[in-house]
Amino acid sequence: MTDAAANQGLMLPQPPLQEPHASALSAIKRGLDILGAVIGLFVLAVLFIPIAIAIKLDSPGPILYRQERFGLQGQPFTIVKFRSMVRNADALKEIVPNEAKGLIFKNKQDPRVTQVGQFLRKTSLDEFPQFWNVLMGDMSLVGTRPPTRDEVSRYDARHWLRLNVKPGLTGEWQVNGRSAVKDFEDVVDLDLRYQHRWTPLYDLMLIWRTFSVLLSKSGAY
Repeated sequence: MTDAAANQGLMLPQPPLQEPHASALSAIKRGLDILGAVIGLFVLAVLFIPIAIAIKLDSPGPILYRQERFGLQGQPFTIVKFRSMVRNADALKEIVPNEAKGLIFKNKQDPRVTQVGQFLRKTSLDEFPQFWNVLMGDMSLVGTRPPTRDEVSRYDARHWLRLNVKPGLTGEWQVNGRSAVKDFEDVVDLDLRYQHRWTPLYDLMLIWRTFSVLLSKSGAY
């Protein structure tokens, strides 16, 4: 399942020429990403079959969801997740009210989310296949939320600053509200705060705080 058809004709503006953030060039951060990705993929190997069976029994469609996203300095890549919505979710997006403000889409009671999908999202298990994206270098363990083509096509200069780092499995938004953060400008503020505060130790702190948030299930839907 992909949003390619829905995004046909969306021309992307040229991102401003900027130097990548220091985190994107850090060998220590990359080493942490590889270590975390290998551990995450081992866990995924254990969980894959039961999750795949649950998805198939719950609703027709593929087990995995693939979508074009944009990473460091606007480079496109294909993100991989467990499918948490109905098969034709992209085509149905226009009929679902957007409860967020700005260039992000959120709906707490999104009718496209399946029963199994609700559980996968609350536990963030739907994101485990993204450890492959981390291993391949398209993503990091910690970074910004990876935007869609529709979002990036409407970016201004300030918004592009958030893509001076790699997108991450977790980040400031994950430990400061997750889905409760409904204003895109607040997301950008959090992303820029991360760039200002970043150190390898700060990444480890955010990863630790992410586990706490996941256990409490706060801000998830």
